[in-house]
Amino acid sequence: MKEYQTITEISGPLVFAEVDEPIGYDEIVEIETPQGETKRGQVLESSEGVVAIQVFEGTTGIDRNASVKFLGETLKMPVTEDLLGRVLDGSGQPIDGGPEIVPDERRDIVGAAINPYSREYPEEFIQTGVSAIDGMNTLVRGQKLPIFSASGLPHNDLALQIARQATVPEDEESGEDSEFAVVFGAMGITQEEANEFMEDFERTGALERSVVFTNLADDPAVERTVTPRLALTTAEYLAFDKDYHVLVILTDMTNYCEALREIGAAREEVPGRRGYPGYMYTDLAQLYERAGRIEGREGSVTQIPILTMPGDDDTHPIPDLTGYITEGQIYIDRDLNSQGIRPPINPLPSLSRLMDDGIGEGLTREDHADVSDQMYAAYAEGEDLRDLVNIVGREALSERDNKYLDFAERFEAEFVNQGFDSNRSIENTLEIGWDLLSMLPKSELNRIDEDLIEDYYREEAETAEAEA
Repeated sequence: MKEYQTITEISGPLVFAEVDEPIGYDEIVEIETPQGETKRGQVLESSEGVVAIQVFEGTTGIDRNASVKFLGETLKMPVTEDLLGRVLDGSGQPIDGGPEIVPDERRDIVGAAINPYSREYPEEFIQTGVSAIDGMNTLVRGQKLPIFSASGLPHNDLALQIARQATVPEDEESGEDSEFAVVFGAMGITQEEANEFMEDFERTGALERSVVFTNLADDPAVERTVTPRLALTTAEYLAFDKDYHVLVILTDMTNYCEALREIGAAREEVPGRRGYPGYMYTDLAQLYERAGRIEGREGSVTQIPILTMPGDDDTHPIPDLTGYITEGQIYIDRDLNSQGIRPPINPLPSLSRLMDDGIGEGLTREDHADVSDQMYAAYAEGEDLRDLVNIVGREALSERDNKYLDFAERFEAEFVNQGFDSNRSIENTLEIGWDLLSMLPKSELNRIDEDLIEDYYREEAETAEAEA
């Protein structure tokens, strides 16, 4: 270990120190203040004669008389299966009053990229119990599917619902349920939000199969950049060493990106779009691309990053770059939320690019793809007709158009709206879908195979509609 008392500058969360030998990038540092307090940091930049250190606990109390000790290793996460059921802070320290973690090993939090040749294509269904996701924008094992939300919308409630309810179907060969775990990483949340998360995890028993990392809003911004990497390192261990199917929920990625901007400003970097670092795309990709499956391994890592779009603007750099990297997005809609629809997911701008590979005969149900396509088309037409009604009135529309308007209203009220405590199986979701599609004449179901219409179409629903 190398120790110096050569601090030259303190800027925001950064400490600059002179050195007389090469220091490794990402190397862990211990800084001892004159008051005897020890703080941890990480080498952010290393050049000849000087290093920049980002301090996890903040730079309060550090002055030029503090000593800097370089430990010669990078930040590592102690991993073990016993982490399930534990709550840790944003730097990986237990905060649940439980015993100290006795790790099987300690792993570098940066992780190793999955070799593209060894990646297995994601095509296995994950059931979240949320109809608007399972039925319309299906989540697949190994996928990264973000949730685009905005300030004041209930994305945290949706995140908790998914964490509680998400399951993988039983293995067809063995007939046994696969091991499933949730790694929940919260960044920059308030103490009130943290309390709500923990109350929900404990009340529902979801904590038993979860590992929770919580970085609070008043914790140092630097720690926020470490939290998702600790969470993903834990997920990779559970997935690829212990054969779990792991769902990683990261909220809020906007707070993470704000921390990158704050650190970039302290380093006096040339800013990119809207002041964010020019390397933010690469940084986000390093996180998101840690989702996936590996050939020959049973487990998988699936990601649901959640971000709040500043000003509800999906062209903002954070959702924009996230959309480039990930395989779709789930939109939380402000208008649906104001109507009391829970969860307020709008299927029209939402997309799961891997959905077609994760559904269909032998995976969920043979009618899944057709029902999804037909409901999407019918709801889109109903939405267009709502704009027309505002101009000409509903009386001016044809009987056919009025059926599509009725479909759109019932689709929101019965299919999308289910509450945050309702857990629907995929069979239940598709049954509701057929009930709604049976409002329309058979001749309008042009995206569904005729054999499926014969098997699932509700003749009584059409008759009841005609009588009404």
